[in-house]
Amino acid sequence: MRLAQFISVEMEAILAEWEAFAVTLLPAAQGMSSLELRDHAQQILEAIARDLSTPQTRQAQIEKSQGRPPLSSTAPETAVQTHATLRARSGCDINQLTAEYSALRAAVLRLWLSGGGTQAHALHDVIRFNEAIDQALTESVGFFSTHADRSRNLLLGMLGHDMRSPLQTIQMTADHLSRLGDGREISAAAARLIRSGARMQALLDDMLDFSRTKLGLGIRVAPGPVDLAALIADELDQLRVAHAGRTVELEVAGDTGAICDGRRIQQMLGNLVGNAFKYGELTIPVRVVVTGSEQDLSIQVANRGPVIPPSVLQRIFEPLERGPGAETRPGSQNSLGLGLYIAREIAQAHRGTIEARSDETGTIFTVRLPRHAAVLSGLEGNA
Repeated sequence: MRLAQFISVEMEAILAEWEAFAVTLLPAAQGMSSLELRDHAQQILEAIARDLSTPQTRQAQIEKSQGRPPLSSTAPETAVQTHATLRARSGCDINQLTAEYSALRAAVLRLWLSGGGTQAHALHDVIRFNEAIDQALTESVGFFSTHADRSRNLLLGMLGHDMRSPLQTIQMTADHLSRLGDGREISAAAARLIRSGARMQALLDDMLDFSRTKLGLGIRVAPGPVDLAALIADELDQLRVAHAGRTVELEVAGDTGAICDGRRIQQMLGNLVGNAFKYGELTIPVRVVVTGSEQDLSIQVANRGPVIPPSVLQRIFEPLERGPGAETRPGSQNSLGLGLYIAREIAQAHRGTIEARSDETGTIFTVRLPRHAAVLSGLEGNA
């Protein structure tokens, strides 16, 4: 009996083996019904049997081995994809998901071979079956990972949003204590609360922005007319206070009027200058240059420090990336490694660009933003 026919004839026996293994996937399987344990298993096996019965070209075999599903599939979601999503929702981890397919592979081949499935076409059928299982596994893992990532980002977003209210209460109380001026100890304690609250707020803001971008929502901006030079000067004043002992210089050239989200631009600058403070030489000032031309504006943040290797520079704007030796640098414990990623997202939300270069003369981050409101059409209006 050919393997495809065997799967159809012995479907119940194979499903019983699937269920017997699925019940061991604890704690997710605890309390699951037989129907839930067998979730979409019959549809998956039926699809595999159809695949085994379908003539296959050499090119199709190569594509399948590379984990690419056939283009002829018209279903909005396959049984493999639905199974992966439901297993993720039930609490299974990715190791348990892949173990299901390993157990299915072993069960089908064992039952078939023990039932006399040794014939001229046996080797061909086994190869085709393994290809089908591998393709299903690749598709299932991809869908499982997508669902898990989305759920994690939703959780981060909700956590960050819900933590804002008690944090704001802490900051307001600390600010009130500092204004009472009732002794140096109270004022010093209030100042520590304010600083810690500000660090927590910055981390939460980064986490919320990160979760929004990973959910496909993008950075929200509310563009309006601003003087970029004035905005940047104000932000630098605040950074000088927050980083006592560090020096940052500002140079302005040309017309710096623009249509953009001032708060987001300050956030972007704060991330760039904060990064320069972290990795630059302590005794050499960070230099910020704002230049306005007829069509656009540029913001450059330059510092002197260790050269960033090309391999690191290529991925420097990716989330959770940090520069060389970040673990040993002061302030690294107050960073999620999202600052440059969010700076890039803010630039892109303004239809702008950001790039970095690093050599023996220093490291320079350059942001270019369009000047005119027409270029910013389509941006969200809610901050």
